[in-house]
Amino acid sequence: MSLELWTGCRAATMQPDAQRAYGLIDDAAIAVEGDKLAWVGPRVDLPQALVDRCVERHDCGGALVTPGLIDCHTHLVYSGDRAHEFELRLAGASYEDIARTGGGIASTVRATRAASDALLLAQSLPRLQALMDEGVTTVEIKSGYGLSLEHEARMLRVARALGAQERVDVRTTFLGAHALPPEFTGRADDYVDEVVRMLPILRREGLVDAVDAFCERIAFSTAQVERVFRAARELGLPVKLHAEQLSDSGGSKLAARYGALSCDHLEWLDEEGAAAMARAGSVAVLLPGAFYFLRETRMPPVDLLRKHDVPVAIATDCNPGSSPCTSLLLMLNMACTLFRLTPQEALAGVTRNAALALGLKDRGVLAAGLRADFVVWDVAEPVQLPYAMGFNPRRQTVFEGQAA
Repeated sequence: MSLELWTGCRAATMQPDAQRAYGLIDDAAIAVEGDKLAWVGPRVDLPQALVDRCVERHDCGGALVTPGLIDCHTHLVYSGDRAHEFELRLAGASYEDIARTGGGIASTVRATRAASDALLLAQSLPRLQALMDEGVTTVEIKSGYGLSLEHEARMLRVARALGAQERVDVRTTFLGAHALPPEFTGRADDYVDEVVRMLPILRREGLVDAVDAFCERIAFSTAQVERVFRAARELGLPVKLHAEQLSDSGGSKLAARYGALSCDHLEWLDEEGAAAMARAGSVAVLLPGAFYFLRETRMPPVDLLRKHDVPVAIATDCNPGSSPCTSLLLMLNMACTLFRLTPQEALAGVTRNAALALGLKDRGVLAAGLRADFVVWDVAEPVQLPYAMGFNPRRQTVFEGQAA
């Protein structure tokens, strides 16, 4: 395999390092062999053997290099929009009010079911490309707007097709327990039976990397979610959970019992839930776009997460109803300004901790042996990434060792 060198850069490796913020290496060298990082460190320490084997050099001219960004929570595949609901909320209706009158997730289900596969792909592609334009190299895409075997499978196939078409790694999550479809009105337990039936079928088709659910008073109870989690465990699939977004449902404690990769939203998380997540190694995925767009006032308990050393990730939650956003860089800014994360915590939230939230140990930091996914930015300091709104300084993305 050929070896390429990237030099003249400041590398924010995002490795935990008490002595160096952001794991920052000034005047760094990065050696790439095939699709892996062969060496990362100060250029002065670069082994001569690697220099001798180099077939191509790239001078970054003092630019910042970070790991490829990871958006670990999106609902990117859908049809239609919910702009009318935006007007209703501005007039005083709550997210729950709209959901209970047939809007919300149910309206997106109707539009998504009616769309062809080709239309779903065509409408979802620009959203994915917008994320990639900001340096995203890994993205999670959930189902959950089909709510039947046929349409959940279609969503997951479209997500896989997006990953096959673009230079980005797409991880798929089955979110069948997202809302109650109209044909199951008043029969939530029967629908949970249907979700459990879908799981092994979708698993056999290779469409599912993880399983998620919405545990909330307008969605599914902890008892119903646990049935889905048990089915996932039997199939060897990791679980995630939309938890404590609108109320303290106890979902985080349930998810922790099943070793959940992550619990997401968490505005109503209590200390018992935070401690349970810490014991389980679950990541807290914070979604500032939804917090902002829904005009929430209760912030996730960041101090509790820090107290219990729960890793914190940040994601767009890209979806038509509560976070119609395709800018992970904007989420960095919002995580700092709204949730009071430090810039270093925020950047870790879209690199190292976002990888953990997807159960991926081969990315998220710059280190030898890991995937060669990284971004060259036209800035010198890591803090400049969350600092400016509407600013995209991406110069170049390297995905699996290949410059895009």
